[in-house]
Amino acid sequence: MTNTVQLNIIPFVPNEKEVEFAFYSNKMPDYASIHWQNVTDKRPEEWEPSQQFFYTNFKPATEGAIIKKIDLTQCIEFGQHYFRYLILDYFKKIDGTIIFPNFVKDVEIWFKDNNSNNHIYNLYHNYTIKIQYGKVSGGFELVLSYNGTSKILKKSFNDIEFPSDVVNLLNCNGVIYSYEHNMPEEYKQQMENLYPVVNNTMMPLVGIPFPEPVFENRYPKYLKILNDFYNTYLNTNAFKSIIPLSTDGFVNVSRGKVFQTSDQSNELLFGKGWDNKENQTNINPGKGMYVHGPYKPCPHPHVKFLFIYHKPDGKLIADTIHKYFADGYKGTINGKEKKFKRMKWYIKQHFDMPKNLSISFENIETLYDEVAPQIKALAKQPNTRYVAIYISPIAKDDPDETKHHVYYKLKELLLNEQITSQVIYRDHLSKEEFYYFLPNIEIAMLAKIDGIPWRLNRTKADEIVIGVGAFYSVSKKKKFVGSAFCFSNEGRFEGFDCFGADETEMLAGSIRDAVDKFIEKNKDAKRVIIHFYKVISSEKELKPIMRMLGKLGKQDLPVIVVTINKTESKELLGFDLSNGKKMPYSGTYVRVGFNQYLLFNNTYYTYSSTVSDKEHHFPIKISITSSVPHMVEDIYLVRDLIDQVYQFSRMYWKSVSQQNLPVTIKYPEMVAQIYPHFEDEKLPDFGKENLWFL
Repeated sequence: MTNTVQLNIIPFVPNEKEVEFAFYSNKMPDYASIHWQNVTDKRPEEWEPSQQFFYTNFKPATEGAIIKKIDLTQCIEFGQHYFRYLILDYFKKIDGTIIFPNFVKDVEIWFKDNNSNNHIYNLYHNYTIKIQYGKVSGGFELVLSYNGTSKILKKSFNDIEFPSDVVNLLNCNGVIYSYEHNMPEEYKQQMENLYPVVNNTMMPLVGIPFPEPVFENRYPKYLKILNDFYNTYLNTNAFKSIIPLSTDGFVNVSRGKVFQTSDQSNELLFGKGWDNKENQTNINPGKGMYVHGPYKPCPHPHVKFLFIYHKPDGKLIADTIHKYFADGYKGTINGKEKKFKRMKWYIKQHFDMPKNLSISFENIETLYDEVAPQIKALAKQPNTRYVAIYISPIAKDDPDETKHHVYYKLKELLLNEQITSQVIYRDHLSKEEFYYFLPNIEIAMLAKIDGIPWRLNRTKADEIVIGVGAFYSVSKKKKFVGSAFCFSNEGRFEGFDCFGADETEMLAGSIRDAVDKFIEKNKDAKRVIIHFYKVISSEKELKPIMRMLGKLGKQDLPVIVVTINKTESKELLGFDLSNGKKMPYSGTYVRVGFNQYLLFNNTYYTYSSTVSDKEHHFPIKISITSSVPHMVEDIYLVRDLIDQVYQFSRMYWKSVSQQNLPVTIKYPEMVAQIYPHFEDEKLPDFGKENLWFL
């Protein structure tokens, strides 16, 4: 397995432990603060009671300054401010750079790509330098990360032809500002010098096509980019004169501090088959389903599919998806014959596709008005699960938001009618590689009719796992939280609800209901585990949950919060230099701070493993806290919790491709992405118990 992991972190020891600074009592923009007790023995008498800090800009003293030497190893946060100032000042002297502190005050450096030749925008490569203390070494550390590229329009803010509310970031004379939050007022007087940074909303308005997703192993590329930056800008006498980086460069975590998830933690349970008494295992979801069938088939005796489609697409549907479901797939892709069995065999479920249930519409513009009455008029039979298969004629990247809104209205109507649904984009049907879509579609549909494609090969324990994820709605200007998404520790789905991010009491209430039902079935419940999409707020989010447990008479029931970064870590990366992929083996994890870990979650199990382009995932960052603090010091419990995160990423029933985020975070995010578009503020009960969003 992985011997050592090289992190994108470089330790350093300051040139001087104590440094002299000029401090002032008045706060000014971009000044760093320090508590008065570090500057003077006596608090100034003229200060207001609320005034607690002195301030400095790290420059030579002017009138009224207090000169004081500061021990940087004792005033860590202040020291971080100082080193960021030195780095900003260093890179400002390099021609052509865009250099600025981002919203968390880390240093961002953008270099123009002179090989890019686009008439609409200039392309920039983006890097971040973060200063931290004592995460992997005993002192200060520099974290170098590569953030990819950004586009800056060649037209100024003065010349743009779209609304200003589309604009987020602006470049002004080599500094990036937020238009709404921190752009100096005087810059509005020089709009000809302000150049918008391109965002997704802006792209169709200026004629920039959305890029096709590129799936590749990024580890070798990023390693080279980071090494090139280090050798060009950091491993120099000039830079080391201000930040004396370790001569060893990037830190290597030794074998004894590189950990591995437990054996068989990547195994999944599938069906028993006709002759097997035990459920069969496999580490590959696609192969496991194909060879062994689902862990549990659909519990409903009758299943009916109804198609919703644009009338001109009728023949295309009959010749493609309808035929594939009924008879299986047979075709040629890149000169190779491909076959896929019929759906009844794959999901082990009989279903009907009666023609009299099909619903067609004449006009895309009146889609909902045509379809809604037909859905409401359906005479549904008892003991039957209905699945609507909507063949959407509207492309994902269509800039017309009203067309996309119809999809959400249709989804909500179907939920209210207790009909789960599956959307398939019409343009995909005619593609020869549609063969690769079929397993994903059919697995998702099995889950939507309450079957279980596979579950974790994990011993049942008296604990409940609750996932809380989020999605920011640009249109609603609000973050929505999908929760409580509840699972048993084996990965059995128990239900969910959805709320706004500011509705913490409702979130706690939802968790209370889930825990209450769980305790009813499991009198000896030993803990509640919450997978949270961000660092949980003790005051706003954890306290209501603990109050809730107290009302249930379970105030002593430990609550463990596992924070899982919603986006894969680019800030922190690790490389295995001993193999060509440079990607550490799946299940490798390293400690990168107090109760913080970097988990490599991919399908690179052995040296000979074949890893698809989609599965070279960057690591995810995990933090662990508990209402019983000493619990997180138990290394066996920590491994069990990390194992659980690792395993839950294998419960994704929308694709046979391995994900890097667990469904406890992924599923709530998917719901929260759709929920803001619904007209009703509450999900119907059917919508809380069905995986309609897959």
